[in-house]
Amino acid sequence: MRSGALDYITKPFDFNNVHLSIEKALAASQIKREVRHLRREQKHQFGLDRIIVASEEMERVFRIAGKIAQSDASTVLVQGESGTGKELIARAIHDQSKRESMPFVTVNCAGFQENLLENELCGHEKGAFTDAKEVKKGLLEMADGGTLFLDEIGDMSLNLQAKILRLVEYRNFRRMGGLKDIKVDIRIITATNKDLIKLKDEEKFRGDLFYRINVASIKIPPLRERPADIQPLTKYFVEKYNEEFHKNVQKISQGVEDFFMSYGWPGNVRELKNVVERAMILIDEETLQMEHLPIEILGQACRLGKTIEGIHIPPEGISLEKVEEALVKQALKITNGNQTKASKLLDISRDALRYRMQKIGLL
Repeated sequence: MRSGALDYITKPFDFNNVHLSIEKALAASQIKREVRHLRREQKHQFGLDRIIVASEEMERVFRIAGKIAQSDASTVLVQGESGTGKELIARAIHDQSKRESMPFVTVNCAGFQENLLENELCGHEKGAFTDAKEVKKGLLEMADGGTLFLDEIGDMSLNLQAKILRLVEYRNFRRMGGLKDIKVDIRIITATNKDLIKLKDEEKFRGDLFYRINVASIKIPPLRERPADIQPLTKYFVEKYNEEFHKNVQKISQGVEDFFMSYGWPGNVRELKNVVERAMILIDEETLQMEHLPIEILGQACRLGKTIEGIHIPPEGISLEKVEEALVKQALKITNGNQTKASKLLDISRDALRYRMQKIGLL
């Protein structure tokens, strides 16, 4: 049993016990096969070759990630704005590494209070505090042999940073209330959307911890700096939700493509995914049009200062009323006459739009 045998049978045989032992062995074998299958599926899903990319900037990111995955680098820092895909890159590094068959454990450092986060990471001994009725293993022990992903490490308190520094340096820790060190073999991948150098200079992030985690570093550029990825990602999300929502969208209109290319995407790939998902829930046609986009993104485009290209005042001058009339007509055309969405495009109220429509004879 210590060498790995699942069960044993004593003599004289009791065939009911033999039957139960065989059933247990078959069930365990089936579970192992399913686990191997799920791990292969996960590796396929999160492989670097499965992530949609067309830009040179992201191809460079993937080359670096691939090299890190195959290396023995024990600490990795992934930086980028919210929604750029930091966890996706972290998972890809894990699934392309020698640790692929071991756990990938995610911890959101911004999602816990300091004492709760320490308990989640390190666990506790029986009697460590009032409600500690028994020993609890922490996520560090669960990640042993695999990868620990510390997301939003820039939001971690200075006190907890000191304990993470010890973990990074020595790969050991103590449970809360414990007296002995526990050794773990883990790769630590940290991620943040903060400027750690600025936080370090402001003494809000430990310099020694920064230099320890910034050994192998990846910086993911925001979506607005890699526009070549926008259309491939849009098509990918449309295909994904075609299958998921049983839709049949075959085409993306030129208006939507132009709008997506000119929009700033402050929420990056996550925002693009959300916009396409919301549009696909309601669409019943084969072409994704401007009218299918959420009202919020149209209004946000105006609030973010989206510029209008190609308007120039001619030497002889131009009537401001004519310009206003042209913009109102264009907004109504883009939104197929939807006044609420047109008013969002123009960053005015629906009543203000109706007043202007009445003034130019459209009502």
